[in-house]
Amino acid sequence: MTSAVLVHGLYHQPEHFLRVAEGLRAAGVEVAAPELHRGSLAADTAAVQAAVDALAEPPLVLGHSYGGSVITGLRGVERLVYLAAFVPDAGESAAGLGGASVQLKSAIEPQNDGSTRLDPRRAVDALYADCPGHLAAWAVGLLRDQAAGCGRGVPERQSWKHIPSAYVVCAKDRAIDPGLQHVMAARCDSVREWQTGHSPFVGRPELVIDLVLELLDASDAPGRAGRGITTTR
Repeated sequence: MTSAVLVHGLYHQPEHFLRVAEGLRAAGVEVAAPELHRGSLAADTAAVQAAVDALAEPPLVLGHSYGGSVITGLRGVERLVYLAAFVPDAGESAAGLGGASVQLKSAIEPQNDGSTRLDPRRAVDALYADCPGHLAAWAVGLLRDQAAGCGRGVPERQSWKHIPSAYVVCAKDRAIDPGLQHVMAARCDSVREWQTGHSPFVGRPELVIDLVLELLDASDAPGRAGRGITTTR
C-alpha cells in the first residue's frame, strides 16, 4: 500500500490532519482527507467511499472519533485504523455506544437552526488539553458547526469484521472515555495505547505518521489470537 485516507470527527475538518498529511506525503504516501459534514452518517460514508474509490489501490483508512463510524461502513479498504474512535457493531451507533463524555457535552452549544457548536474555551479542555497552546488555538479556530443526528447514525456494514484493523486508545482522552475505548478496541485485531489526549494529530502528529507508515509497510496480516497492548508515552 502507498495510500492513506484520513477521516476526521465531528466538528472537525480535513485541515486538522494537516501536519500528519504533510509528513505522510513527504514519505511518499498518497493522502486523501475528505470533508464530512454531509448531513448524515450515510452521506459522510458515501463521501469517504468516493475518495477510496478514486485511488489506484485499496488504501489504509484512519478514522478519528466519529470518523470510526464512517470508516466502519466502507468497502474496498486494505486496513482500518481507529484513533480514539467508535467501532460500531450491527445496529449500533456512536451515541448508543456511549458517545461524548460529560466534559465534551458541556462544551456543546445548540444553535437556532438545529446545529450545534463547541464553546472554544471548553473545547480546548476536552479536545486539546495536552497540546501546546498555539496548536490548541489553531485547532479550535478550525472547528465548525455540526449538523444534528450524525452520531446516531448506524453503519450499513461492519468492515472491521472482514478487514485487518488496529485501534489506538488515547489514555488521557477527555472526550471519549478511555475505558469505553478499550471495550471497542477489543473488536480490532491489534491495540495500541498512547499517553495522549483526544487529538494526537494536533499535539503529537509524529505518532500518527509513524503508525501509518508502520502499518503501510506491514507484510504480515495480524491475527486475533495473541493480541497485546503496546503503550507509547
